[in-house]
Amino acid sequence: MAGTRVGNRIIGADSPIIVGWDNIPKVEGGPVKRFIFTYFQPFFLFALIAFWYYAPNSIATATTAIAIAISFKVLLIAIELINPRHKSWQLTWKELCTDLFYVALGYTVLRMVDVYIGDGVIIEAIQDAYDWDKLNWFTGLPLLVQALMISLIFDFGQYWMHRGMHNWYPLWLTHAPHHYITQLNINKGAVGNPIELFLIGLGIGGFFDFLPRAALLAGTFGLAIGTYQHINVRFNTPRWWRFLFNTTEHHSVHHSQDYEASRSNYGATWIIFDRIFGTCIDGEAEKLGMEGGRRMQIKETMVYPFTEGFKTSRDWLQAKFRRSPDSVPAE
Repeated sequence: MAGTRVGNRIIGADSPIIVGWDNIPKVEGGPVKRFIFTYFQPFFLFALIAFWYYAPNSIATATTAIAIAISFKVLLIAIELINPRHKSWQLTWKELCTDLFYVALGYTVLRMVDVYIGDGVIIEAIQDAYDWDKLNWFTGLPLLVQALMISLIFDFGQYWMHRGMHNWYPLWLTHAPHHYITQLNINKGAVGNPIELFLIGLGIGGFFDFLPRAALLAGTFGLAIGTYQHINVRFNTPRWWRFLFNTTEHHSVHHSQDYEASRSNYGATWIIFDRIFGTCIDGEAEKLGMEGGRRMQIKETMVYPFTEGFKTSRDWLQAKFRRSPDSVPAE
């Protein structure tokens, strides 16, 4: 397989990758359907921003944010059935039950762990040692500017955490199970080893707990943009959207079976950091996963960092202390 040259890399040498937006299939159907699936994403982004901007304080709460997030994902599940991107990604009962296991894990065990050792604990310790009056200039900025800055700062950290997971072996051991998913569906972002899910959830949101409205608005960017990364829906994504934001197309390339392509598109919400640091590939992939698309079972996912870490350490020690076959016994 020849692949396509993108900068200094050959993309698609291991597995098929569609490179370039003009080569990606469009939504088929009548004008109403094409209109809906062209402007669906911008409409909900601007609608949610308007809600959090104008909603009274009695409604603008974290509880409301959770309710909106769940409702939005249920809507997207229905959209997946109406206009799937790839039939090979269509959700089965087995996939759904597996995904729900990981979702439940995130809402229970990982949340309990986060209470004791999560970013909130670390941030609280730092807050006690810092004069936060120095950030009064930040609170004087327009609300949307505050939210935009919070989102960009958080995503900058997410970019480097994600990139680090692909370039530093100990972190890769925690992240690798997530790359064994063989299709994108709405809940696939929750699939992975608990250690990785904990690490990728670390952020700076707690630093802005004195700006609840701005923090909720910043969270809207993640909900109304980042959610689409793991989704089986065909959109006619507007050009400005795919320039700024990480899309389903971008993330399918990241999850592809092609090694070089998988080392791209690290951003969580914004793709602009990938563009700045030279890791962006505009395109799409259908064949996902590792080892030719082997589906990793839940049991293996839970223990993978430990079993693979043990094997690697064992092999390293054996190679280090193995006696050379040319060595001569001492007399």
